[in-house]
Amino acid sequence: MKGNFPVERFQQLQTPFYYYDTGLLRQTLQTINNEVSRHEGWHVHYAVKANVNPRLLTIIREAGLGADCVSGGEIEACTKAGFPGSKIVFAGVGKADWEINLGLDRDIFCFNVESIPELEVINDLAAARGKTARVAFRLNPNVGAHTHANITTGLAENKFGIAMGDMVSVVEHARQLKNVSVVGLHFHIGSQILDMGDFQALCNRINELQDLLERHRLSVEHINVGGGLGIDYEHPNRVPIPDFKAYFDTYAKKLKLRPGQTLHFELGRAVVAQCGSLIARTLYIKKGAVKQFAIVDAGFTDLIRPALYQAYHKIENISSDAPFETYDVVGPICESTDVFAKQVDLNGTVRGDLLAIRSAGAYGEIMASQYNCRRLPGSYTSDEF
Repeated sequence: MKGNFPVERFQQLQTPFYYYDTGLLRQTLQTINNEVSRHEGWHVHYAVKANVNPRLLTIIREAGLGADCVSGGEIEACTKAGFPGSKIVFAGVGKADWEINLGLDRDIFCFNVESIPELEVINDLAAARGKTARVAFRLNPNVGAHTHANITTGLAENKFGIAMGDMVSVVEHARQLKNVSVVGLHFHIGSQILDMGDFQALCNRINELQDLLERHRLSVEHINVGGGLGIDYEHPNRVPIPDFKAYFDTYAKKLKLRPGQTLHFELGRAVVAQCGSLIARTLYIKKGAVKQFAIVDAGFTDLIRPALYQAYHKIENISSDAPFETYDVVGPICESTDVFAKQVDLNGTVRGDLLAIRSAGAYGEIMASQYNCRRLPGSYTSDEF
């Protein structure tokens, strides 16, 4: 089964470009809201690093989600899209002074702080502005995730977060500073996680930490568990919306929140990945001694995930119903890693055919580059057709 694309209209457009099914995006957001609404004090922030396309940001803001930002540029993009500062959280291991000042000026909900030196800089910058910065400490729970090594973030060997053993001393130190207010704890163990057992392990660790804090007569208002829920890259048509029920139910059953505590999530890939496809045009079919190549006009400058993470994306020839043949789908970049997929079965493909590289709504357009002096890909939404 193929996705539903306006192929005739696509033929008139310059490729490569990203195409976003905004109907699917809105359906995904409604599913999230339906699940979260069953729990008082639960909030979802969209992880902006997944995709900052302004049209998608507007739809996400209209659905009521907050924003999880990891740079000053993302804060600016969210402000432009209409997100109020009160619904923006700012994470990142290396926040520059101008970015912190921007967050202070926007009066954001909180800074997710990853080290004592960062905490002290935020305190000094807030003092210079006569403000008090709300902070949540990102703790490294040393919890593994069943995902690619390059997108795990919760192990002791990763650069992210404050060590578990330092938690109490860090919280107590922060309470001596006059221009920061500790409002929460923040966690994130990785991305593209499909095993709910990983999230259960995080819940268990948070429960232990809360018990430890209470023994020291310390408490926080907010718990932020990050995101990480994965999608089905192999079956984007059959499973277009992730299993949000299983995800949220895991936290409802396993996480022991204290009375009055709010729970925050930071979902990115699960929100936008399935609604986006990279559309490329076939330039040449090159037949070798042992294989044939479909050479397309998109490359890893447009979608780097296969080259960077060896990531799988389903590929469809959306302009052909010919019998299937086997191809290596490759781009024009002067690098051997510019390969989208090897030995993939496609409807018989000829020059000019359009290929859809699916599940590309997250970490696709946002990571595009101009290597080889290539143009950045364009973008369209289904609302425009």
